[in-house]
Amino acid sequence: MTPPYQIRADYDARTVVVYQAYSSAIADAALRAGRFVAPFSFERMTWIKPSFRWLMHRSNWARKPGQERILAVRMTRDGWEQALARAVHTTAGPAAVAQAAVHLQWDPERSLRSAALNHYSIQVGIGRSLVRTFAEEWAVGLTDLTPQVRRAAALVRDGRAAQAQRLIPAERVYPLSRSLEAHLSAVHTKKPGARAGREG
Repeated sequence: MTPPYQIRADYDARTVVVYQAYSSAIADAALRAGRFVAPFSFERMTWIKPSFRWLMHRSNWARKPGQERILAVRMTRDGWEQALARAVHTTAGPAAVAQAAVHLQWDPERSLRSAALNHYSIQVGIGRSLVRTFAEEWAVGLTDLTPQVRRAAALVRDGRAAQAQRLIPAERVYPLSRSLEAHLSAVHTKKPGARAGREG
């Protein structure tokens, strides 16, 4: 049985993949440059999610306005873990949330048909003070997954979930240091899913 709070991700020895949904204007500019550039906003929080299925639920398989493009952002594990170490849950006290450089929440993981599961998926909001660091230092690769998402969505709609699953990036348990485990254990005692993060 999957533990209720557990980070699952696509990662290698140096990097971890997180997913974001954007408008075509933001996605195309970023893909051309190979990094985030205007009209990507460096002035507001950006939310990153290691769960592909959760973002499919959130973006309605890239069909929501302004979320028509799905990017896989490969970022350094060092950056990811720095963000986790600085994270404050969105249900913490107003002063703590307002001052936090990074926000965190746990939301029910989703099936391919968007049914809520009995365990949670993490999402992390990189605050304005760290957005440029995320975009220019932590993010080391961008991949447009939109065509893959559209194929998978069509298969799900046609009742061919097993075939759709083959297009879903594999995710496995992400290893955490003891200090990060302790920090996240304290964080996920908060009520999950209290506030939905914005895309991008």
